Amino acid sequence: MKSHRLLLSVVLMSLSLSTVAFAQSDAQKSFDQLKTLAGSWEGHITTFPPQAEIEGKHMQVSLRVTSMGNAMVHEMTGEGRPDDPITMLYLDGDRLLLTHYCDAGNRPRMTGKMSPDGKTVEFDFLDVAGSTEYGHMHHAVFTAIDANHHTEEWTYMQPGDKPVRAHVDLQRAK
Repeated sequence: MKSHRLLLSVVLMSLSLSTVAFAQSDAQKSFDQLKTLAGSWEGHITTFPPQAEIEGKHMQVSLRVTSMGNAMVHEMTGEGRPDDPITMLYLDGDRLLLTHYCDAGNRPRMTGKMSPDGKTVEFDFLDVAGSTEYGHMHHAVFTAIDANHHTEEWTYMQPGDKPVRAHVDLQRAK
């Protein structure tokens, strides 16, 4: 009887460890997919609803793998704009996390998951540090079209929970 309990405990522990390993590999796969986007990118931004101050502007994006492969730095600048937000992407145990150092003065965090086709990594809001008086970034989606083309969608939640979605169609800079 005691040997059956021991065997059952070992089996349950193995299943539990397998589940954790599977979750970690999904986060790692998502992170590895994002690493393929390392480089310099440029394209134009479209906003919904339209935001006259940035609509159609030329954007530059830099994605860089850093910290011996343990993190990525995402930097986006726009034509004629003083803002320069920095976003860090990294693994935290079995989760892929994004922390956005926003020009609004806060730091929202989001958790990422890869789509079944392996081309899209979508980040959902987790929490935010700092004031949300001027709004905060709430959602992000990175979609790899091919080695030289990807899109990013960023949803900014304005005060009063009014979303503004920005779509950036990016080509690898030559």
